[in-house]
Amino acid sequence: MPLNREQLAQRISEEIEDGFVVNLGIGIPTLVANYIPNNKFVMLQSENGLLGIGPFPMESEVDADLINAGKQTVTEALGASYFSSADSFGMIRGGHVDLTVLGAMEVDQNGDIANWMVPGKMVKGMGGAMDLVAGARRVIVAMQHADKEGNSKLRQVCTLPLTGKKCVNRIVSDFGVIDLTSEGFLLKEYAPDMTPEQVLKATEGFMRIDPNCKPIQLKDQSPS
Repeated sequence: MPLNREQLAQRISEEIEDGFVVNLGIGIPTLVANYIPNNKFVMLQSENGLLGIGPFPMESEVDADLINAGKQTVTEALGASYFSSADSFGMIRGGHVDLTVLGAMEVDQNGDIANWMVPGKMVKGMGGAMDLVAGARRVIVAMQHADKEGNSKLRQVCTLPLTGKKCVNRIVSDFGVIDLTSEGFLLKEYAPDMTPEQVLKATEGFMRIDPNCKPIQLKDQSPS
């Protein structure tokens, strides 16, 4: 079986290093905050002006004024700070965000990403995604490998309006962990109940299987 949302978030949390400043996008990426180990010092940044986001609050801890960019209530970590949206985007555009984790509707074999609109559907706007894929030092995409009809979302060429070009470093999909290289997709890890060949077959874009490809190993970890 493919990974579920919580397992995706848990695997992505392993990409976060001690001392990192990290921006988590809307959707699956927000769940990553719940899996960051307590022994790592990580500052989560939000475009709306908060550095130092903690895990999602218990019902008794909810503060309606304390929200992330997705308008979800959050907690604050020790040492958190608040600032204007202009300062927040200054951090992003200035290269001060070590890692961003974003959702996507499509990623292609060139590392292009489309994650902000579907033609004909009402959208509020691109938000901070364009700045994040251009300004963050590393870009990881959390996504479903295929759409509801079973069509691959890892494309030869994106068909939707682009958010950024040649900016994705790694994809963590429900089927596996895939790096972007000059030769296209490179499968590094695969969902435990799948095979590398199944992931390859489910991918439209050109994909190679790493010689050291292995099943994803998730630690026995509950949300913090």
